[in-house]
Amino acid sequence: MPIHDWTRVDAGVCHHFHQRWIGAITDVLNQRLLPNDYYALAEQQGAGYEPDVLTLKAAETPAPDDELEPVASSDGGNDQAKDGGVLTIEPRVRITAETDLDFYRRKQDVVAVRHVSGDRVVAIVEIVSKGNKSGRKAFEDFVRKAAELLDHQIHLLVVDLQPPTLRDPQGIHGAIWDEVAGQPYVRPPDKPLTTAAYESGAGIRAFIEPAAMGDALTDMPLYLAPRRHVLIPLEETYQTAFDSVPRRWQAVLEAR
Repeated sequence: MPIHDWTRVDAGVCHHFHQRWIGAITDVLNQRLLPNDYYALAEQQGAGYEPDVLTLKAAETPAPDDELEPVASSDGGNDQAKDGGVLTIEPRVRITAETDLDFYRRKQDVVAVRHVSGDRVVAIVEIVSKGNKSGRKAFEDFVRKAAELLDHQIHLLVVDLQPPTLRDPQGIHGAIWDEVAGQPYVRPPDKPLTTAAYESGAGIRAFIEPAAMGDALTDMPLYLAPRRHVLIPLEETYQTAFDSVPRRWQAVLEAR
């Protein structure tokens, strides 16, 4: 199936497809690709490297009362922080605003591959969304997160089917590679989209496959350890996810 132009549809349709694609990749990893001592989960991932997020816990341990103090309502409904207490309710203001892209970016999942020894994360699959390129902070958060994962020897597969912007004229890989290696990357002029796999060991190696709208996706490696990887069937899982998109929006994406 050719890569579609996802700029034709709004953030909600992209989010639906993104979630289904993440699910399809997770299923393929668990059902036939991963060795028995690895498993994959679809997980929400924060903007930075957070050990408390990347390490599963048997149970959440509440913070001591003297560390996190819920603030009760007082003074006629005005919520006051006292002694550094943490507010646990929404601020009472007349107007709040949030862009659709920011909302869906926060809801975005990744595939996290874990090893059974301590349930530690060894690899992440990240599909770039519109929201990841929607503004300077969102973009910088994404690149910084990728660099932090690789710095902690967590292998990475990044699928970037979003057109380049002024922030990433060479695609998201160009920005990531500049951050982690300080080296330039120049994409082929007729291939604006990129899938990139990163192996993080003593050093970092990148495996790049440029693409364009209308191309079929190439299977890409996901490293589980240095020199050990599985091949992710991106084309197969893309098709599975696209089949779940409502026909009304499939017609928009497939229109000439």
